[in-house]
Amino acid sequence: MFVKICGITNEDDALLAVAMGADALGFNFVSGSVRQIAPQVAYDITRRLPPEILTVGVFRDELPQRVVELAHKSGVKAVQLHGRETFEQCIEVARQIRWVVKAFSAGDPNLPRADEYGTDMVMIDGAEPGSGRVFDWSLVGDAPDSMKLILAGGLTPDNVAAAIKEVQPWGVDVASGVERSPGRKDALAVKRFIENARAAAPAQYLGDDDDMPYDWDFE
Repeated sequence: MFVKICGITNEDDALLAVAMGADALGFNFVSGSVRQIAPQVAYDITRRLPPEILTVGVFRDELPQRVVELAHKSGVKAVQLHGRETFEQCIEVARQIRWVVKAFSAGDPNLPRADEYGTDMVMIDGAEPGSGRVFDWSLVGDAPDSMKLILAGGLTPDNVAAAIKEVQPWGVDVASGVERSPGRKDALAVKRFIENARAAAPAQYLGDDDDMPYDWDFE
């Protein structure tokens, strides 16, 4: 089970999440977000992380070249496009950044066409992305079966196992659900979230090392 801890704003939280077993860390570059981080601060963190950790820059409705510029400046390996980016914009980013996650709100009419955005990783969040609110998980069924599906939206240590059991995603993503205050992680919550997510991993992923995201520098 791929686990991404998002909304990282400081090195202590980044190292904590890595120590607890996270596969990926998210850095929010969305203007006005309570978890927004400066690219240079993110770079100072990403350069200290193990190479097997996927570092992800989160963007919303930025021009493709701006996304690529900030991704390089911050040292992240992947980008998450969390706005109303078009097919063409996503494909343009994917030509320059190896790993791209396209996020959709639950019920988005474009979700069935997610495989046309130039990436094989898709995230499904609530109707208000970043709100930390749970949505109707049955809406996830609109995503193409060929996609690596990452579930987000209101996940916590207490409900992540149930979410995984119902949705059978490839991965899960959490930000506010493991915080003690906006932008500050709770160590125990991070630990419980990762443990509960891994314990609930769908049977089809157990032992399937070839499909696990541990070698992002070389895949």
